[in-house]
Amino acid sequence: KLPDEQAAFEKGMTGMLPALAGANLLFSGGVLEGGMTLSLEQMVIDNDMFSMFRKLAGGFSFSENNMLFDEIRDAGVGGHFISKPSTLKRMSEQSFPSIFDRDVRESWVKQGSRDAVSVAHSEVVDILKNHDPCGLDAEIVKDLEHFVKQKDLEHSGNA
Repeated sequence: KLPDEQAAFEKGMTGMLPALAGANLLFSGGVLEGGMTLSLEQMVIDNDMFSMFRKLAGGFSFSENNMLFDEIRDAGVGGHFISKPSTLKRMSEQSFPSIFDRDVRESWVKQGSRDAVSVAHSEVVDILKNHDPCGLDAEIVKDLEHFVKQKDLEHSGNA
């Protein structure tokens, strides 16, 4: 019905399990209410979720190199890894959603306290205004449209 908490929970549960089982196709981006409603905001949110599913489904490496046993031993009980270069490197390898805010509350409040749907709506407006789905030069598009029009006329018998 709405791109809300219920939709997020349902999509998260019904999307993550197939992704973890090895599915390489997830559909229903933007779909709500059992397929009766399409929301562009939900589609943008789903795009972020699907990206996270893909990252998760890629698995994790448990090699000695990735486990960093020496750093764990050096930190000791009660120690931390937050200032280690290896932590910063691995943080850059995680997924970075464009819709979900991972800032602390203070930063979030300073930036307007926007929820995911509000951020997704802004993204939808930007996409509708600025996205060029074709990616072709305007002259090429014009030539192709002329070509198609000519072929339509030829096939309709009105050429």
